[in-house]
Amino acid sequence: MEMRKDIFQLQFENKQTLRNTTAKERIEKLIKLEKWILTNRESIKTAIYKDFKKSFDETELTEIYPVLSELRHAKRNLSKWMKSKRVKRTLTLITQKAYLKYEAKGNVLIISPWNYPFLLSIGPLVSSISAGNTAIIKPSEFTNHTSDLLEKMISELFSKSETAVVQGGKEISSELLELNFDHIFFTGSSEVGKIIAKSAAEKLTTITLELGGKSPVIVDETAHLRSSAEKIIWGKFLNKGQTCIAPDYVLVDKKIADQFSKLLIESIEKLYGTSIKNINSNGDYARIISEKHHNKLTEMLENALKNGSKILYGGKHNSNDKFIEPTLILSDCKNCGIAKDEIFGPLLPIIQYDEIDGAIDWINSRSCPLTIYIFSNNKKNIDKITSRTQTGSVGINELVVQFSHNYMPFGGVRNSGFGRSHGYFGFKEFSNERAYLKSGKINFLKIIYPPYTKSKKKIIDLMVRYF
Repeated sequence: MEMRKDIFQLQFENKQTLRNTTAKERIEKLIKLEKWILTNRESIKTAIYKDFKKSFDETELTEIYPVLSELRHAKRNLSKWMKSKRVKRTLTLITQKAYLKYEAKGNVLIISPWNYPFLLSIGPLVSSISAGNTAIIKPSEFTNHTSDLLEKMISELFSKSETAVVQGGKEISSELLELNFDHIFFTGSSEVGKIIAKSAAEKLTTITLELGGKSPVIVDETAHLRSSAEKIIWGKFLNKGQTCIAPDYVLVDKKIADQFSKLLIESIEKLYGTSIKNINSNGDYARIISEKHHNKLTEMLENALKNGSKILYGGKHNSNDKFIEPTLILSDCKNCGIAKDEIFGPLLPIIQYDEIDGAIDWINSRSCPLTIYIFSNNKKNIDKITSRTQTGSVGINELVVQFSHNYMPFGGVRNSGFGRSHGYFGFKEFSNERAYLKSGKINFLKIIYPPYTKSKKKIIDLMVRYF
C-alpha cells in the first residue's frame, strides 16, 4: 500500500504542472506513445495471444488500430479542443465577456478490464493525457501478459509522477479506491461499477462507468437478411463474444425466423468453418478468458436447455482449452439466466416475436442496455423502437463499429453506465468545464444595487417580465 500511496503522492504534487501544459507538450506525449505502439506491435499481439489466444489480426483490428485512431484524432484536434470557447452574451449581462475553458481534473484512476486489455487501458489514457491529467492504470489481473506489457510501456514512456501502472487483484483496487482521486474511469461489470460508485460518492469524486448489459438485436421482415446475418455473427463472435457491445440476443420476426436462422448458420460456417474441428483449429476464433467464466457460460447454456430452449447450432465445449463452439439457441425462456444476465460469450439466443410491440416490451422488461441494433428498412418500425427504448447508442443496419467512430460519444445509460468517452467527448470527460465571466468597462449592474428606489423597482419589474 505504501508504494501506491507514494506514487499517488508524486502525482498529486505534479498535477498542477501537468494542468498547465500546452497543447504542443501534450501532443508530444501522444507522439511518443504512438511511436512505442508502432515499434512494439508484435509484442502487444503476442501478449494478448498468450492471455486468451486472440488472433494477431483481430488484435490489430480491435486493440491496436482503435487506440492509434483515437490517438491520431486527438493529435489533430487537441489545439482546437483546448481553446477557450466564447459564450453568447445575455441582455442582462450585455457588457460582460463570458467564456469556457476545459481544465484538467487532476489525478485520475483508470481501472481497465480483461476483455480488451490494451484498448480499454490506453484509450482512456489518451483522453487523460489530452486533458492534462496524471494517471494510475490498474489493469486486469486476468490478463497478466498484457498487464506486464502495459507496465513496461508506461515505465519507458512516463515518469511515475505522471503515469504509472499498478498491478494486482481486487484488494489492490480496493486500496486504490481509498485514495482521493479527482476522477475515476472504470470499465467492467455493473456489479463492480456499483462498488466503484459507492466508494467515489463518499469522496464526491467524479466517475465514468463504462459497463455492459444485454444489448439486443431486432430483425424485422424488411431487413436485408443475408447481410444482416453476417454482420450479427461477426459482431457476436468477435473476441469470442466477450465484448460489452456485442449482440446479446436476437429478436426476429416469426415470419422470417426459420430463413434467418439458416442464414446465421451459413454465416458462422463462412467465417469460422464447417465443423467443430475447423473452428477449434481456427486461429481467428479466440478462447474464453478463464475456466471460471467458461463454466459460468456452460452452466447458463445447460440451464436454458432444461427450461425448454433448443440448440440450433453448436453447443460443444471443452473446459481444458476454455473452448465453446459458436452456439445459436432457440429460446423464449424469460426467467432463466441466459435471458436475464449479460452472456459475454459465444452463446446467441434467438427469440421470435409476433409484433414489433412485443419485441420492444421484451427489451424494456430488462435493464437499459448499452446499445440496441435494429435491422430494418421500415422507418416507422425504426422510429417506434428508438422512441420507446433507452440506450447509450443505436445501430441501424450496422453493429459494433460505432465504438470506433471518433466523432461520436460512447457510453451507457443507468445500469449500462454513465459518462462519455472517445475523441472530444473523452477530452471533456477528463476535464473540468470551467466558466469565466469578465466584467466590462461599464458596470450597468449598479442599477440593481440597493437602495431599491421606484425607478429601480421598475427596472426589476421589466427584467422579471421580459428578460
